[in-house]
Amino acid sequence: MRSGKILTAAGVSAGIDLALFVLAEICGRERAEMTQLILEYDPQPPFEAGHPRKAAATVVNAARAEMQHRARNRRNAVSVPVFLWRHAIGKVRRRLGS
Repeated sequence: MRSGKILTAAGVSAGIDLALFVLAEICGRERAEMTQLILEYDPQPPFEAGHPRKAAATVVNAARAEMQHRARNRRNAVSVPVFLWRHAIGKVRRRLGS
């Protein structure tokens, strides 16, 4: 739900949906779809990019490149979703002035 600058969601899946929505607002739809694909999140998400067969070729290629880049450092391979989440939240906080 959106009320001005306030965005809310209830539940785990709704929270992921909200995070993808916010990421799309800040970084663009392709980045949000890439993140959804990396997370393999595909229940009934806001974008049809939860599986390589559904995602656009540009999104699949960008996700593959992102994962390869992050996997060069073994510590990063495990923490890619955490990194992406922190990156998105940091941008939201900066944008909202918190």
